[in-house]
Amino acid sequence: MRILIVEDELSMADSLRRGIEAEGFAIDVAHDGIDGLHLAREIAYDAIVLDLMLPGMNGFLVCRTLRDEQIWTPILMLTAKQGDLDEAEGLDTGADDYLTKPFSFPVLIARLRALLRRAQSTEPVTFTAGDLVLHSALRRVHRGNTEVDLTAREFAVLECLMRQVGQVLAKTEIVEKVWDLHFDGDLNIVEVYVRSLRKKIDEPFGRRSIETVRGAGYRLAENGG
Repeated sequence: MRILIVEDELSMADSLRRGIEAEGFAIDVAHDGIDGLHLAREIAYDAIVLDLMLPGMNGFLVCRTLRDEQIWTPILMLTAKQGDLDEAEGLDTGADDYLTKPFSFPVLIARLRALLRRAQSTEPVTFTAGDLVLHSALRRVHRGNTEVDLTAREFAVLECLMRQVGQVLAKTEIVEKVWDLHFDGDLNIVEVYVRSLRKKIDEPFGRRSIETVRGAGYRLAENGG
């Protein structure tokens, strides 16, 4: 899943990026309202963490503009300002939730997950391939009756493959969905995580669910291997 953070305070933006990324999300960051609005228009994010006081265009206006353009990406609005009127205005402009700084990071993550669950209410939250089952909202994976323990990044790679089960995904596609727009590392990082996933979801069960398509990428078998 891909999250956009729009926050002008650099240390706060970096803290949010590292913390949310550690939960297995791909993160993009904008430091002003204009860039944030541009990214939100161009990329189908799963959620947006939007600061209120931004240079160029404040969070209220960014939110209102997105809603006026029929872009319904869930928005969690952040602000250092306190008061019922600010919260009411944020929600009235189309924000889905509101959090006042300073906040507890576990609370932010919990609220972000709640937004994602609500957004998924009309989409599948469970993906299956044979007896391999991934519960997106619960962040759990089962092979038959056995729960498989995955790291946040392993889970994100597997979810990427299971959302498009049977289709070949290039390494670049997986990186774009699981890491971020500015990833400049070695694309072979995907191989590392695929190898790790095979050791957890395939080898102990005598399966081969993640197929390597030479010269093209990876595909998750529709029958789960």
